[in-house]
Amino acid sequence: MTAQADTPETARAKSEGRGKTASLYRMVMPGHLCPFGLKSKSMLERKGYEVDDNHLTTREEVDAFQEEHGVETTPQTFIDGERIGGYQDLKKHFGYRVLEEGDTTYAPIKAIFGSTALMALAVILNRYEGFPVLELLKWFFAISMVALAIQKLQDIEGFVNGFLGYDLLARRYVPYGYAYPFMELWAGVGMMALIGTGSALIWAVAPVGIFIGTIGAISVIKAVYIDKRELTCACVGGGSNVPLGAISLSENLIMAGMGIWMLALWFAGA
Repeated sequence: MTAQADTPETARAKSEGRGKTASLYRMVMPGHLCPFGLKSKSMLERKGYEVDDNHLTTREEVDAFQEEHGVETTPQTFIDGERIGGYQDLKKHFGYRVLEEGDTTYAPIKAIFGSTALMALAVILNRYEGFPVLELLKWFFAISMVALAIQKLQDIEGFVNGFLGYDLLARRYVPYGYAYPFMELWAGVGMMALIGTGSALIWAVAPVGIFIGTIGAISVIKAVYIDKRELTCACVGGGSNVPLGAISLSENLIMAGMGIWMLALWFAGA
């Protein structure tokens, strides 16, 4: 059921309903359709609620609603006469985790590595006979490096701000922080193109991976395991909530290891 905004008296009466019914008040204006209102409505419906969906279509209606209920934002949800609040409050009400300021999460890492693992698997199934595990790992690590570089390049200033919190070389020479995502991208693409080919161009790629991976690993070890600092990792770009620690250390060790592997294969084929 969809209706226009009610008078304050009617709105208060609706919010005192009972049963599996929820009253939702959200902004639906010609120039603005509140995404949090739509997400609140969808969540309530998925939870089995019949939603009394009330549209606030003008700034005046929004202001009047907020003044009546003593709130500063919309949407607002009411269940069984109780004001639950906005979208984040509704998530908490249904038991979903809501990140608070300072909370950390591995969600970006899971998304990136899960996607790159599937891409690596697709390459293996398309280009190779059988199931060569070493080739799968090569493609997974190289594609992951490229994906992580893209994350950093989306907001290079934000990345550098976080990177300067722990990287030893960037602290001494700030331009290294700006160069790092391009070096990571170069190493990742180069590894996809050259590893196992025997090309001398490997010498333009492998040392880069070894260098940034080694410096990064040493920096993480000092910051986390020696200085015992609790930091977020800039590995997935600026403003991330990924904790600096084992994941970041593994990423750097893998980059260095890939570079060493490339050179080892080159020497073995020389």
